Amino acid sequence: MSMRKLLFLVVIAIVVGAFFAFDLGRWLSLDALKAQQTALDAYRQAHPWLTAGIYFVIYVAVTALSLPGAAIMTLAGGAVFGLLWGTVLVSFASSLGATLAFLASRFLLRDWVQARFGQRLQAINAGVEKEGGFYLFTLRLVPVFPFFMINLLMGLTSMRAGTFYWVSQLGMLAGTLVYVNAGTQLAGIDSLRGILSPALIGSFALLGIFPLIAKKIVDGIKAKQVYARWTRPAKFDRNLIVIGGGSAGLVTAYIAAAVKAKVTLIEKHKMGGDCLNTGCVPSKALIRSAKFLSHVSRAQELGCRSASADFQFSEVMERVKKVVQTVEPHDSVERYTGLGVDVIEGSAKIVSPWEVELTRHNGATERMSTRSIVIAAGARPFVPPSPGIEEVGYLTSDNVWNLRELPRRLVVLGGGPIGCELTQSFARFGSGLGNKVTQVEMLPRLMIREDPEVSELVAARFRQEGIDVLLNHKAMRFVVEGGEKALIADHEGREVRIPFDAVLVAVGRVANLKGYGLEDIGVATTRTVDTNEFLQTTYPNIYAAGDVAGPFQFTHTAAHQAWYAAVNALFDPFKKFKADYSVIPWATFVEPEVARVGLNETEAREKGVAYEVSRYDIDDLDRAIADSEAHGFIKVLTVPGKDRILGVTIVGEHAGDLIAEYVLAMKHGIGLNKILGTIHIYPTMAEANKYVAGVWKKAHAPQALLAWVARFHAWRRGE
Repeated sequence: MSMRKLLFLVVIAIVVGAFFAFDLGRWLSLDALKAQQTALDAYRQAHPWLTAGIYFVIYVAVTALSLPGAAIMTLAGGAVFGLLWGTVLVSFASSLGATLAFLASRFLLRDWVQARFGQRLQAINAGVEKEGGFYLFTLRLVPVFPFFMINLLMGLTSMRAGTFYWVSQLGMLAGTLVYVNAGTQLAGIDSLRGILSPALIGSFALLGIFPLIAKKIVDGIKAKQVYARWTRPAKFDRNLIVIGGGSAGLVTAYIAAAVKAKVTLIEKHKMGGDCLNTGCVPSKALIRSAKFLSHVSRAQELGCRSASADFQFSEVMERVKKVVQTVEPHDSVERYTGLGVDVIEGSAKIVSPWEVELTRHNGATERMSTRSIVIAAGARPFVPPSPGIEEVGYLTSDNVWNLRELPRRLVVLGGGPIGCELTQSFARFGSGLGNKVTQVEMLPRLMIREDPEVSELVAARFRQEGIDVLLNHKAMRFVVEGGEKALIADHEGREVRIPFDAVLVAVGRVANLKGYGLEDIGVATTRTVDTNEFLQTTYPNIYAAGDVAGPFQFTHTAAHQAWYAAVNALFDPFKKFKADYSVIPWATFVEPEVARVGLNETEAREKGVAYEVSRYDIDDLDRAIADSEAHGFIKVLTVPGKDRILGVTIVGEHAGDLIAEYVLAMKHGIGLNKILGTIHIYPTMAEANKYVAGVWKKAHAPQALLAWVARFHAWRRGE
């Protein structure tokens, strides 16, 4: 705690202590007020402004310090100043005092609370930022909730002080009027209980519901305005139409069919989307072949004198194609038709919030009506508008699978997960053949979302395998000079020429927002389709899920979102769920493999989240040593002093598999103590999860207790 905060806390403690030490509360009782009413009234008549000023200051102080007596002070306002002026004085004094308490709580405690519980409070902060005024207004209308607690708790949130003040003044006005009016009839009041009867409290409670009802009405009005220019069909052909047959679309359609809804899925290209056809499946097939070649090159490391592999790159790519074809039935039209989904191969265009125009591949068109629509149109590789890029030609993760000849000199533009995976794979195919792979990244390190030590390990491995990793190199333009293609990059103000035979662009992906009617009906978009926490778009009956909606572009996240989109689309307004992004894992399948869930150190520092680190280096693990994969680490972030997991980063063999235990633990609130107490098979890589829990336990061993235990054992030895 800073010196300023400590001094402020001491001053408050002295003032509050003096209040109780000198029993000043005796002056803030109903009996004392009745006894002094005549004298107070006489003093007010002699000194009206001074009396009002003194009363105002005392009221503000009592409220700001959360001292008992605010109710008596309010009664006094009515008894001494009457209904009108009493209400004015109390209204402004109580609101100002509440705001000072709010600010004091924020000054003293907010940073500590956010640092310690920031991740848990994310949803609350987001809700307060968006609709905090409604919540506060409701609480202020219901005197059942202690106002001093509201002041202090709201100070810990992200609510603006100005919003807190005016909402408090407006929300407390009804209660203020009741108490001030009661004060004008002070002689007839025997106790504070007599002011608020059960009926009156019930009335306040009903009044407190008013903001929530008002919000529902406002939402309904907004929805009517959105739909105003459209004619709603009297009945619908479908319960749900899904646009896009990738991961999000397939899962959405599957869920809808499973709950017996009438659902149509429309896919204009290939079922399975990017993941099956150009993403996860082909890339992992390519990585597997490349990894085998890397193991062949490590023959001596594994106790073999020599080993070699005779391969043709074209045959490797044919294998990749066969893997895709083997997986295809899982996502096929036939399978989903058998599940009860009406699958249409063709293009879709949303022509109204409830109507979709379909154009089949054979040219036939029709229009379908539906209660709800889920947009799952996916994303595509982003190609930067660099001068000359069209002239030299380029590859992306969409068309690189058509290659049948290994480029002699390949430049990979981008140091993210896709760029890294493809860079290492192509380098391994060219190892020993004189082929060269150059990776160009404009940022200071690869895989910028990971901690710096992770980036360094991956970059070191890449360089060890002969990859030319160029960091801080920004692509400026592409040229053809003397029949040779080259990339001109800026490196710290200096132009660098990088010749190549092929360039693979892997600088990210962009959502598919055009071509199916969003712009025609006015669905709001930015870099993705704009959605709320329920995945609803501008039109409440139109939802979006997967890459087209963000914020994560992972196949498993798309499937996760699809559940929310499907259930909400089918059962709203009876029930709907907010999409939960609290535990999202991912992995990058390079060597060393990198997997993560939750916060890493970089993010924790950026967000001001307090944490402890427990780290276990895998080079100490028996199975890793036996497999000659003794490299990497597991790093777990926990709440200071507790075993609750904030995030995990794993670097090493099978990291994407090992992370699953932590995903389960974080999702269901399991701490490191329970992981430590779980049997892990020996010898496996999974033992590393237990050992890192042991690192945490050792760091939190009860030293004082252990000292006493040592004495106990010494006593038993007769020492």
